[in-house]
Amino acid sequence: MFETIAKAGISHVIQLSVAPVFLLTGVGAILNVMSNRLSRIVDRARVLELRLENAAPELRGEVEQRLRNLSRRARLIARAIALCVVTAVLVCAVIITLFLGEFTEINAGVPAALLFIGALLSFLLALLFLLREVVLATETLKFGPG
Repeated sequence: MFETIAKAGISHVIQLSVAPVFLLTGVGAILNVMSNRLSRIVDRARVLELRLENAAPELRGEVEQRLRNLSRRARLIARAIALCVVTAVLVCAVIITLFLGEFTEINAGVPAALLFIGALLSFLLALLFLLREVVLATETLKFGPG
């Protein structure tokens, strides 16, 4: 009889954990996007640093400005990545809390809800940092001569 109750409890917790697991999948995908953006920023900065060493004095200012812009973008993406990692940790904590609540006397509803809200707030901030980085990237785009 105890086994039947335990199996029912486990399946219930697994059902409750499905939404947080899907959120983890989304966070992982956005982390991949952000890390690719950071890699491109770093690669571009390395090229510009080499160009700065050999730049004529009249071009140094422009190259330095581009490097400052890349530095700002890198900081924004790094913050977004950190917030996504915090999101993933909080989502994992939600899942653990749900399981602990099912098999102990602890009422896990409020802690799980607070952790989930924290995860969503962290994810929201990460997306806002990503948006700001994208805006900075597109502000400096140049197409064609001039």
